[in-house]
Amino acid sequence: MPIKIPNLLPATSTLQEENIFVMTETRAITQDIRPLHILMLNLMPTKIVTETQIARLIGNTPLQVELELLQTATHKAKHTSAEHMLAFYKTFDEVKHRKFDGLIITGAPVEQMEFEDVEYWEELCEIMEWSKTHVTSTFHICWGAQAGLYYHYGIKKYPLDKKLFGVFRHTRDYNRSMLLRGFDDEFWVPHSRYTTVRTEDVAACPEIKIISTSPEAGLFLCATERGKQVFVTGHSEYDADTLEREYLRDKNAGLPIEVPVNYYPDDDDTKAPLVRWRSCANLLYSNWLNYFVYQTTPYDINDIK
Repeated sequence: MPIKIPNLLPATSTLQEENIFVMTETRAITQDIRPLHILMLNLMPTKIVTETQIARLIGNTPLQVELELLQTATHKAKHTSAEHMLAFYKTFDEVKHRKFDGLIITGAPVEQMEFEDVEYWEELCEIMEWSKTHVTSTFHICWGAQAGLYYHYGIKKYPLDKKLFGVFRHTRDYNRSMLLRGFDDEFWVPHSRYTTVRTEDVAACPEIKIISTSPEAGLFLCATERGKQVFVTGHSEYDADTLEREYLRDKNAGLPIEVPVNYYPDDDDTKAPLVRWRSCANLLYSNWLNYFVYQTTPYDINDIK
């Protein structure tokens, strides 16, 4: 089944060229099927890139998904046109009276700041509190995961000695989790961050189950028992060239940056990157949508609580 997104959203043409089943608004209104309503709070500066990455993954499932985009009112996008934001994004005041099957909270380039110093922190806290009663399952990514763990459970983040940057091997710590259904015993995920959440801090929280970790990258995936809150510290949604663009940006600016780990063959940045995380990314998002949204959410969306 397709993902339903606005006719003119830039991601529409990109996904259609990739043979992803996209249903425009015009076609969707002729179908008598209740779609999953997924809201995405996009905190990334490269809005269109992130829209496309997430839409690609949630559109590759047997479910019909209606994706809506949310922005903060307390921080205006500086790298995306005002026209794009006005056309495709809503503020929290516009959606807070509604209920959603799923919420995705993306990462943000503010991880080296204290949570309370982030311009939109109070607004984000309001959204996370609202999600407890208005969303079936919330999927937090990278800084969004750190923010969620801190807000909901008081779990702190800590600075790393250097940027965790590359593609890292992960293992299944809790094999019974439906989030890992179909996963291999080992799988690969990109990370790009300067801070971390300590696995032992999460393990000490009785409400959370650790599902996957990495010997090098630490905690990757954890969730509450029924998946009301899901926390993912890496970037399985990344495109093949996302780490390369980050690397070359810093390298060309003369900033201290190392070659991304396990990314270029033989660590040679003149070679094309080796993509080894695409299959687990698709499985992770499809498992979340199926087992923790579709199989759990009521048919009448107003019954979500």
